[in-house]
Amino acid sequence: MVVMDVQLASLFCAGALVIIGLFAVIFIDNIIKKIIGIAFIEEGANLFLIALGYKAGGVVPIFMPGMNASWFAANSAYPLPQALVLTSIVIGASTLAVMLALAMVLYRKHGSLSAREIMGDEE
Repeated sequence: MVVMDVQLASLFCAGALVIIGLFAVIFIDNIIKKIIGIAFIEEGANLFLIALGYKAGGVVPIFMPGMNASWFAANSAYPLPQALVLTSIVIGASTLAVMLALAMVLYRKHGSLSAREIMGDEE
């Protein structure tokens, strides 16, 4: 049995999430499903950033009193991707809420969540 590296598996999973999200955004007609596809793309990008910052056997990048500074520098994971992903999660949650609110407004106005029907009404 071949054991796949955690970082490589995370990168493949991130690519799969982005591909599934792109498929949903491009080919699915329902607006709610398109929004879910956009969320998949966002989570794929977040997983990609976290996978880039992965360090095998790494420790949490929080320096505690009594730690050896040289050991900590050699063994801690990279904190920048983690900070970027935390920021991205907050921004993604707020944009997801705005997209869902817009979908509610579109449903009230057009009575449907079909992108074809909504675009057909505007022409």
